Amino acid sequence: MGREERLPLLRQIEEERQAAVICYFTGDRENLGTRVAPDVIRVFYRHLLALGPRPRIDIFLYTRGGDVLTPWRLVNLLREFTPRLGVLVPFRAASAGTLLCLGADEIVMGRLGELGPIDPSVANAFNPEDPGNPAARLPVSVEDVMAYLALAREVAGLEGEGSIAAAFNRLVDRVHPLALGNVHRNYALIRLLARKLLQMHLPPEEDDRVQEIIQNLTEKLNAHNHMISRREAVQDIKLQVVEPSERLEDLMWRLYLDYEDDLKIREPFNPALMLGPNEYSLAFNAAAGIVESVPCLDAFVFEGTITRENQPREGVPPVNVTFTYQGWRQLL
Repeated sequence: MGREERLPLLRQIEEERQAAVICYFTGDRENLGTRVAPDVIRVFYRHLLALGPRPRIDIFLYTRGGDVLTPWRLVNLLREFTPRLGVLVPFRAASAGTLLCLGADEIVMGRLGELGPIDPSVANAFNPEDPGNPAARLPVSVEDVMAYLALAREVAGLEGEGSIAAAFNRLVDRVHPLALGNVHRNYALIRLLARKLLQMHLPPEEDDRVQEIIQNLTEKLNAHNHMISRREAVQDIKLQVVEPSERLEDLMWRLYLDYEDDLKIREPFNPALMLGPNEYSLAFNAAAGIVESVPCLDAFVFEGTITRENQPREGVPPVNVTFTYQGWRQLL
């Protein structure tokens, strides 16, 4: 399908929810994916200006994650246009997507809907070198560092200041102190962002619940790729999750499948297969992310050329890919 077929689905979801809907779909196609990033803020602003202030706005969301600061800026922008914000989750809304959900008055999760932990991994020039590629740096998980120190105290039984200091010094021998400082800043940042997003719609008397949600989404989940189901989100995480009606669930899933098909999510981007047997060069244009509402459509586009090697060398790919453009493009 395409936009002409999607518009009736969008309008039916809006009617069912009595809310304006903006779809934010970051594709996770193999070799050609997109993530939540600051450049989407101006794209959203264009859609919001076209929609105008509304009593209710819903974000139809699919993402594997991305920049953790973007949800804070995005939720603040959305709340300039509406007092009531919802997020529709037909499938995945992980990491930064879960942070975005924390800023919503309600999260509408389908049966297949899943959220994720909000424990980021950080990378900077002081991180450890990647043994397989000395030019690259290994990301350091914020919660892994905290778990190491907890291991020293709780499992190894280290209690005295000297013992804890010795364990910390062993860590410093492996990880640059400035990298660890960055870990601590992000440890504090993710909790601050989560708290501020939740406090946008939860009253002060629910502060204990806010703290419990933050703990549940950080140190109490032991794997960054843990998939939080709808049942777990309600019973264990204590989030404001609602189940869609059968009709809304069907509409949400059909819309998801259309985006999945349009962005070829389940088909790896394989430049070698795109060239015909007698072709040596090919220009390509591929969408890898979408922001769509009834009045507007934007796509994150990759453009470039694929060229075949005349004399393939051992260890060198038989084709070269040169990107000439990547970014959001206004389509309507």
